[in-house]
Amino acid sequence: QVQLVESGGGLVQPGGSLRLSCAAAGSIYSIKDMGWYRKAPGKERELVAVITSGGSTNYGDSVKGRFTISRDNTKTTVNLQMNSLEPEDTAVYYCYVLGTPTLWSTKTYWGQGTQVTVSS
Repeated sequence: QVQLVESGGGLVQPGGSLRLSCAAAGSIYSIKDMGWYRKAPGKERELVAVITSGGSTNYGDSVKGRFTISRDNTKTTVNLQMNSLEPEDTAVYYCYVLGTPTLWSTKTYWGQGTQVTVSS
């Protein structure tokens, strides 16, 4: 079983910053990609940022230049530094992991979600 433990969400004023973290624990042979998606009220889930095991990154268009994704040396924790936050960033943010539970398979895992609210 795999669990993704998310932290760092909260309330912040426009222009402020937050840092999200997600730690993966459990039976995964290896982790390929880690990142964050988000779902805002009335909108579908969308990509925020993903980082591969090799360090390549992919950002959603709306967060480019403001958010930075990174992984620790163990490749089991992903961080998202969010700067210049806007009210439009308000959403539930979900940790995403693409792992290999066995040598021959891949599987997507999701965190429970952490609320980020940007408001005056």
